[in-house]
Amino acid sequence: MKRVSVKEMKELDRKAIEEFGILSITLMENAGQGISKVAVDMFKGASGKKVAIFCGTGNNGGDGFVVGRYLLEQGIEVLVYIVGDRFRIKNDPLINLNKLEKMGVDINEVSSPIKIDVDLIIDAIFGIGLKGEVKGVARDIIVDLNKTNIPIISADVPSGLNADTGKVLGEAIKAKKTVTMQLPKKGFYIGKASEYTGEVITVDIGIPQKLCVE
Repeated sequence: MKRVSVKEMKELDRKAIEEFGILSITLMENAGQGISKVAVDMFKGASGKKVAIFCGTGNNGGDGFVVGRYLLEQGIEVLVYIVGDRFRIKNDPLINLNKLEKMGVDINEVSSPIKIDVDLIIDAIFGIGLKGEVKGVARDIIVDLNKTNIPIISADVPSGLNADTGKVLGEAIKAKKTVTMQLPKKGFYIGKASEYTGEVITVDIGIPQKLCVE
């Protein structure tokens, strides 16, 4: 399967939206649904499961909000934590946050690491657009999540991992599985990146195949 850079992936998104008329919120919906399926499969039909979803304020966090909705529909208890300033959430992510709140989910803003007792963690803090080093509360939360024995699924890329170079930007999530969108990212296969991505699973989010093979 073709591997893409961050720039190439963003261009695929742009073309899908601008040239093929696919709505960006549709791509986000498909991404969240794909991640949720991987999460449900990990439970193998067991009931009474609880999932904590850590969401950033950008599109990666928006994917996490969609995941929460689909898991709720499967009867899974969902805890949602926003890492960052909630008021920075705009556009598609905000629409999905509002949908999740209407389903009765408590949305918690975290300003320091917390203790959680769940069966699975969804990491949707930072996406492939992360450039600078992870600092502050986000860094502390990533460190704490890595210390748990709870399996982690990362949305698109483990938060803190550079999707082009495979380098850790200060700290990065060590995921059991990384559910990446449409095509795998080049950085996943460089250096020690696999120690952070775990198993890489690619989900089709609706970008036309014509664009993916060009």
